[in-house]
Amino acid sequence: MGEKGARSGGHVDEVAREILLSLEELEGIYNKKMFGGYGFFTEKGMFGILDSKGNFFLKADSQLKEKMIKQGSVQHSRMPYYSVSDHQDLLQLVREHLNTK
Repeated sequence: MGEKGARSGGHVDEVAREILLSLEELEGIYNKKMFGGYGFFTEKGMFGILDSKGNFFLKADSQLKEKMIKQGSVQHSRMPYYSVSDHQDLLQLVREHLNTK
């Protein structure tokens, strides 16, 4: 998720708090520190990654993936997670992801 050996700093912790606040109307979402960043979860599993640089990536099925790529998202490594650069779109994208599960 982040660079090997990287530790999350104050900036990443603040971004993680902001993301949780922006998603607070969706119930059951929580995060935990992982690999220098954060993983974002529901009871069904992890749906998002915040890397050690403060970049957020959302897990996407093929339909959501196409939409996100058209909006300029890039894939996180070989994982099925795609960048979300505009946190204002985050709530809607997470809703779409959770509704596909």
